[in-house]
Amino acid sequence: MNTMKNIQHLATLAVMLLALCASAQTTYLHCGKLIDCVSNNAQPEMTIVVEGNRIKEVQKGYAKAPADAKVVDLKNKTVMPGLMDMHVHLEGESNPKSYEEKFRLNPSDVAYQAEVFGKKTLMAGFTTVRDLGGSGVNVSLRNAINAGLVDGPRIFTAEKSIATTGGHADPTNGVRKDMKGDPGPAEGVINSPDEAWEAVRHRYKNGADLIKITATGGVLSMAANGLNPQFREEEIAAVVAAAKDYGFTVAAHCHGDEGMLRAVKMGVTSIEHGTFMTEEIMALMKQKGTYYVPTISAGRFVAEKAKQDGYFPAMVAMKAAIVGPQIQATFGRAYKAGVKIAFGTDAGVSQHGENAWEFVFMNEAGMPPMEAIKSATVTTAALINKSADLGTIEKGKLADIVAVDGDPLADMKAMLKMRFVMKEGKIYRNE
Repeated sequence: MNTMKNIQHLATLAVMLLALCASAQTTYLHCGKLIDCVSNNAQPEMTIVVEGNRIKEVQKGYAKAPADAKVVDLKNKTVMPGLMDMHVHLEGESNPKSYEEKFRLNPSDVAYQAEVFGKKTLMAGFTTVRDLGGSGVNVSLRNAINAGLVDGPRIFTAEKSIATTGGHADPTNGVRKDMKGDPGPAEGVINSPDEAWEAVRHRYKNGADLIKITATGGVLSMAANGLNPQFREEEIAAVVAAAKDYGFTVAAHCHGDEGMLRAVKMGVTSIEHGTFMTEEIMALMKQKGTYYVPTISAGRFVAEKAKQDGYFPAMVAMKAAIVGPQIQATFGRAYKAGVKIAFGTDAGVSQHGENAWEFVFMNEAGMPPMEAIKSATVTTAALINKSADLGTIEKGKLADIVAVDGDPLADMKAMLKMRFVMKEGKIYRNE
């Protein structure tokens, strides 16, 4: 009797699956130019057939669509895979009142603005991002997007960054003495290898997808030094070991060289910012396969705002004036040295929705347009271990597809002219 019930149950499931497949929307995208990120050339007059949330096939020419299929005319556009930004902070955005907002905004306030920033990011053509540190609202935003409750990019989040006491990302830096308390691993603050393990486990408990540490001082924190090493090697090693047990990669915020060298030696997955990266560090990154996420946009943004009286507190403005102008030149040297580069902006420091300016800045520093585009597609997919589904336009991949006016291989500013955005087969923007 149980066997018969199981057979009937399986038969019902099969009918439901067949019905679901039969009802999946088929869309034909007629592409004037296609950058599939498989080859190094744009291909003229191509058709992408999307069925449900995946790419069914890619054909030469403008294929005739069946009567029941949707046709999207992108014949005067350049089409490419959905873009990916490996360093954003969707919970907020720099402004002259940023430092008082943490005392005024409730988590619900943060959530509402995070939804707006997420949608801006998606509309700019970025269908996947890594959110590298917030209050935990970033986890809820990821879940809401995945559930289809709000529009936004696919998010891989670090939840709360891990810091040391007083270090960059200690949440009590700069607050009144009676409010400082003594945050520990649950709040993302550690001071020993054992606490490092505990902090990673808290990130796992809270729903993180990866780990982010602040291996050196930072620019925007209310702490005097923006460059000094802030983790001992054994603490970084413990974070990396714990992360491995939980299937996490580790991103390391780094500006100064010593903390950066320690992070690379101990096996972090990516270096973020990398401002004062030395040739020794570049060589070690190449040896270990460490990714570099440059965030030129943030560097340029803080350098410019440091010139405006009152935009940043004096302590922050001083650091921004030193660190900000260096990142683009460091990127140029790292690219020439052959370091593996993954696209990232630090949007939230710079403005959300303006992520594509990073392509222009990378190109200015010597990276050819096709390599810049691949840094935000092929390389980023590899960094987040999603190459099977993302990063190229090929049969079987998820249908994350975007299109711009103009030819970005001739002028990188075309990346700022986003006109079409599809994520997993759903069209979010079509102009």
